[in-house]
Amino acid sequence: MSHAPSKLNAFPVFVRVEGAVAAIVGNGEEALAKARLIGQSSAVLRIIADDAEPGLLTFIAQSGAVHIEAAYDGVHLEGAVMVFAATGTEALDRRVVADARLLRIPVNAVDRPELCDFFTPALVNRAPVAIAIGTEGAGPVLAQMLRGRIDRMLSPSLGALAALAASFRGAAEKLLPKGNARRRFWNDFFAGAPARAVEAGQLSQAHDAAVDLLLSNAPALGHIALVGAGPGAEDLLTLRAHRLLMEADVIVYDALVPEAVVAMGRRDAERLAVGKRKGCHSKSQAEINALLVELGREGKRVVRLKSGDPLVFGRAGEEMAVLRDAGIAYEVVPGVTAAFAAAADFELPLTLRGVSSSMVFTTGHDLKGNSLPDWAKLAISGATVAVYMGRSVAAEVAGRLIEAGLSPDTAVAVVENASLRNRRRFHGTLADLPSLEARVDLTGPVMTIIGDAVAGANFERSEPLAAHKHEGASIAATEGVQP
Repeated sequence: MSHAPSKLNAFPVFVRVEGAVAAIVGNGEEALAKARLIGQSSAVLRIIADDAEPGLLTFIAQSGAVHIEAAYDGVHLEGAVMVFAATGTEALDRRVVADARLLRIPVNAVDRPELCDFFTPALVNRAPVAIAIGTEGAGPVLAQMLRGRIDRMLSPSLGALAALAASFRGAAEKLLPKGNARRRFWNDFFAGAPARAVEAGQLSQAHDAAVDLLLSNAPALGHIALVGAGPGAEDLLTLRAHRLLMEADVIVYDALVPEAVVAMGRRDAERLAVGKRKGCHSKSQAEINALLVELGREGKRVVRLKSGDPLVFGRAGEEMAVLRDAGIAYEVVPGVTAAFAAAADFELPLTLRGVSSSMVFTTGHDLKGNSLPDWAKLAISGATVAVYMGRSVAAEVAGRLIEAGLSPDTAVAVVENASLRNRRRFHGTLADLPSLEARVDLTGPVMTIIGDAVAGANFERSEPLAAHKHEGASIAATEGVQP
């Protein structure tokens, strides 16, 4: 059985206040809070305060508000378009409310919803864009929480973009027929080159891009965002990544990107899984490159979601090269890479004063040749080494590093599913590391961190690697080392 939606008892409206008077009666914090809120508008503030507290006096001096330093009188409200009773005293608030109503001016009594003609919203200000959140006075804390969430979703440059849009409104109505052509222009304006230029602080380029868009009859140009999806937890996604996901026509994602992250995109966006995980059917890198070019040429806004950071073992270099060659616009949005998430899970300082001042990121696959890679020498000289895809190459990494002279006692931390609730943490020494290779129960992505700085980690919630050693998997015995 369906229920009709609940009716609003307070309907939201935007009141014209430019140059109009908003009167606030009160001396203390309540009056200051309302003054700060209304001070975000171009209203003229008239503050009636006979004994204003220091914070309110400072605000009045800095904002240029009109200060009536006298005991309240109803005449002080004359000519205002809205009144706020913020005295902190119920009897005086009631008097202000009664006087305002005699003058037919809408009035708000702070923290007294039963006396209010209107409620002030929690406000997200991107002037000239404003988002007002109200709860009819029932849940101010809830309204502030929602304001915080919405504020994080919206680009700080949204107001500048809206102001630019306003300057093009007349030209768009004159040059573009009503309907699809005009709608496409505004879609491309708010999600295309003008928006990206404003975001980058390039206002003259944004204006030029808008002019080009207005005068062009060419099909919309696509844009590819190579976005770091982070290590798995959806709330480690950056605000920019989230905004782009909300604007995307198509989301192209790897197998390691969790569904919860993909689901943060626009609900009607097309979703294309491209795999790239061991043992799964997946597209080749060449096929992914071709797909991105094709989508770009179709004028689509694409988010290419990559696990972690696109520029750390994400093959973004190949994708950027092919997009450059095809003349398709793209940008890179950094993400939290797995090494940082694993270190955070262990409260592990990746650099430690006097112990380690450098870091190495590696997959370990470059150990396959006869000669040791340069990073092995860095590890021996004290660098912290973060090994991606660490389980399958753990024995080889450990063996070659010990062979090169790194102490088998060097501390090691291992995380499966870094950042996620089902993460598992293990600790031990370099000599214990080969036991990882036989751990078939570790099915999620594994991150291994090696180095003296690892000894500074918190091992309270981790298991010792030595407890899982399998016969023949350890090289500790051959090295004569106690694990």
